[in-house]
Amino acid sequence: MSDHFLNLFDSYVKLTDKDIELCKQHFEFKSLPKNTIVEEENKVPKNLYFITKGFMRLFYYDDNRDEITTHIESHNRFITSFTNFIREVKSNENLACITNCEFYKIERSKLIELIDKNENFKNLSLVIFEQAAARTQIRANDLATLTADLRYKKLVEQQPEIIQNVPIQYIASYLGIKPQSLSRIRKQLIK
Repeated sequence: MSDHFLNLFDSYVKLTDKDIELCKQHFEFKSLPKNTIVEEENKVPKNLYFITKGFMRLFYYDDNRDEITTHIESHNRFITSFTNFIREVKSNENLACITNCEFYKIERSKLIELIDKNENFKNLSLVIFEQAAARTQIRANDLATLTADLRYKKLVEQQPEIIQNVPIQYIASYLGIKPQSLSRIRKQLIK
């Protein structure tokens, strides 16, 4: 089990040796190539994922069958279609690897078991879900209140690794604009 994975937990709650053993029993390590669909739309999300290497995204298809990226995450972050995962309802989103990815996954039932057995995991799960809710709220506010230029600048400042590793069409979709508009914004910033 990756030290980064366990260290992340330690940054929120101090894990005991017993906690670490529980992690090893409940989390499964996986490696998948880029462009792999990890979870498909119209199904209940089964797992919570912790990315140790690479980039993943959540996306759905709009009425024109264009892909709309709703979430992009990189290493040392959790990802799933959180609301659907928690409520155990079908998601309209797909979860895909943007790059080659390595991650740990835990099934919802095993996560519930960990939470029920262990106060540290209960506290950790609260932090994970609070952070996911906060990121979703911030993203909604940004889409509603910031211009495309400002959304791009904020992404460059706060998550430059996305700019460097994620294809432009996914970044543009995530920012709520067309790739051509993003190219124009990028050219203007270079001037």
